[in-house]
Amino acid sequence: MHLPRQLGPLHDLPDTPEAYGAVLADVVEQALARLTPEGNLEHPDCVDDVGDTSLGVTSLLALAWQRTKDPRLPEAVRRGLRFHLRERVFTQDNPGYPNLRRRGSGLPYARYVLEDGAHPIGDWPSTVWALLQAVNILGTADPIVPDEDRRELVELAHGYWLWLTDATFFNPQEAGNQAIGCVVGGLMLADHLPAEEGESVRARAMSLYAGEIRARRVRDRGALLPPEHGGAYDNNYGPISLSFLAQAHKVSGEPVFAEDGDALARYLDARLTVGGFDIGGPRYSEQHSGFEAVLGLRHFGRRIGADLGRYRGDTRWGRHAVGPDGALDGHFAFMLVWQIQDATRWHRTPSRNPVRHQLRAGTVSVAFDQRMTPSLVEAAGTYYLPAAVNRQHGFGPVVDGFLLSRPMGEVRVRDLESDGLSAKLVTKPVVGRDHVLRHVRSLYVTDGVSLWTTVAVERLDGTPYLLAGLPYATDDGDRVRRTAEAAVTSAGPLTLTHPRVDGVDHFDARSETTQELAAFALAADPRGYGNPDEGWRHLVASTALEAGPAPGAPQDLHVFAVRYGSPGPLAPTFADTPAGLTIRTEAFTALIGNPAGDDRGEPALELRRR
Repeated sequence: MHLPRQLGPLHDLPDTPEAYGAVLADVVEQALARLTPEGNLEHPDCVDDVGDTSLGVTSLLALAWQRTKDPRLPEAVRRGLRFHLRERVFTQDNPGYPNLRRRGSGLPYARYVLEDGAHPIGDWPSTVWALLQAVNILGTADPIVPDEDRRELVELAHGYWLWLTDATFFNPQEAGNQAIGCVVGGLMLADHLPAEEGESVRARAMSLYAGEIRARRVRDRGALLPPEHGGAYDNNYGPISLSFLAQAHKVSGEPVFAEDGDALARYLDARLTVGGFDIGGPRYSEQHSGFEAVLGLRHFGRRIGADLGRYRGDTRWGRHAVGPDGALDGHFAFMLVWQIQDATRWHRTPSRNPVRHQLRAGTVSVAFDQRMTPSLVEAAGTYYLPAAVNRQHGFGPVVDGFLLSRPMGEVRVRDLESDGLSAKLVTKPVVGRDHVLRHVRSLYVTDGVSLWTTVAVERLDGTPYLLAGLPYATDDGDRVRRTAEAAVTSAGPLTLTHPRVDGVDHFDARSETTQELAAFALAADPRGYGNPDEGWRHLVASTALEAGPAPGAPQDLHVFAVRYGSPGPLAPTFADTPAGLTIRTEAFTALIGNPAGDDRGEPALELRRR
């Protein structure tokens, strides 16, 4: 089976002015064919996320008129705008809405679902989106919108802003993308208000960003990130937050948005595989955004000099939102407007600066988590997740069912490039069930085609093995296909084990259950509301690669050696010297220093190609 959401890299979609002209032309024809006598431009099957969608299509028609002067469009824009002003503006409180600070304010808002009391929790983001659609129309449709309608739209947009920031609690879903979007709406609205009023809105927007978003950032892998639904980063919403930061920087020029966007972009670059695959998040593990991510990935990819466009998006939404039938939906149309107005083009060259939480070269990459344990390994187009044993997750030595990967002290990291090889040495102090402190030294070396992993630890009792990952997915053209197979070679015995117990907390890679579905099944709340990362942490056991100790290791050490991505024998030799452990493989010779390190405790690393 194929994973449903991670399709092609977003930078594969043409983004020239001519390409966007063709996208807009298609939007125009779909919209004009759909326009009802009342002026409704919504997708006929749209039920939720509906309150801003007709206005979104109207904004696209306004942009198309600005660019093409198509004589069919002014009347369509006027009718679409009047429909929203007449039929989609709500001023009476939605029954059951829980996040009001002032009841009966009379301020306008947009509804997630049009019926009274139907899923009102989504009204806050729907109002953010409606505000953004409105300010886009104000910026593009001046000559074709009557003055009276324009004044009403300005008043409506200001009312949306006041409802979002005064009548309700700000950012009630703890969703960074929604909150930053609201700030962007305020910054853009300010330009359409009288000077004093506009300055007040602008100051309030910056205050909200500083106090309600920036001050609440969450740390992960060395970066401070806008919180997303209670977590640090989400595969769907994180890149959308990046797009909002890009627009905030473009419209305001405030350096804080550039700084925070750079930090989020570097974090995303580090966790993203070469092939653009990624997994995990507090809302959606495997659902990826499409066109909503393009502005941010493109803008900040160029700023930090990284190929962020390799991100595998949902290319069914590669240009704009669509319904199940593939037809135009106005949801998030403001992002397409901003993309078309933005002249930035993709930066396609990988950053070559060593990054603590990533090793990357050629078609090989390892992303590391906060504790410097691999969170995702990619080699030969196959992606490996951390495996699970006895409720413990990761890559590392296992003895008597206990995984030695959680650090008990400072984790040391050394990066090295030599003779076309890239390497990372990670040294961790760990404590086993016997309370003995040991140093786990993990060396990762790649030539851009294969990945060699060598793990050394003080000799263990029992029958230890290396938990070497869960083969999960593999590239299949523009799709990502589930797999339970692995092109992995070990110097010691290697087995691919599967859970012997059925149940949602035992993940068998041979099944058709995706990681996301399994994670939501284990989460505390329903799918779409629970935290799949939290749910996945409840996994008891999984399919796992188990590599036995390599022969010929020094007497006081257990050494494990595994190669990902290429077949053939693996027969390293080892020598313990006063300087450290020497490792010789068919491709390289490496020296990893003693666990104590140098006079500052830093581990030594030497590497040369054979």
